Amino acid sequence: QVQLVESGGGLVQAGGSLRLSCAASGSIFSINDMRWYRQAPGNQRELVASITSDGITTYADSVKGRFTITRDNDKRTVYLEMSSLKPEDTAVYYCNADIKVTRPIAAQFRYWGQGTQVTVSS
Repeated sequence: QVQLVESGGGLVQAGGSLRLSCAASGSIFSINDMRWYRQAPGNQRELVASITSDGITTYADSVKGRFTITRDNDKRTVYLEMSSLKPEDTAVYYCNADIKVTRPIAAQFRYWGQGTQVTVSS
């Protein structure tokens, strides 16, 4: 069984910084793309940033220059470094990963974490 567990959310003032982490565990053969999404109340879930297994990154326009996504393949962990935070960044942040498993079958599945709340006060 595979799990993604996020941590690092919290309350921060506008202009501040936070670092989110998401660790994968379980019967994992390999991890391909990893992503961070966010969902604010009343809004659809949106893609914030993604990173391939080779470290190629993409960002939503709204966070370019402020957020940085990285990963540690040995630790099976993806990070989201957030700086110059704005009240509109307030949301539940979810990590997401494409993971190859060998049990019960050899296949790739997309897994989600449970989410971590980020609140930016003005």
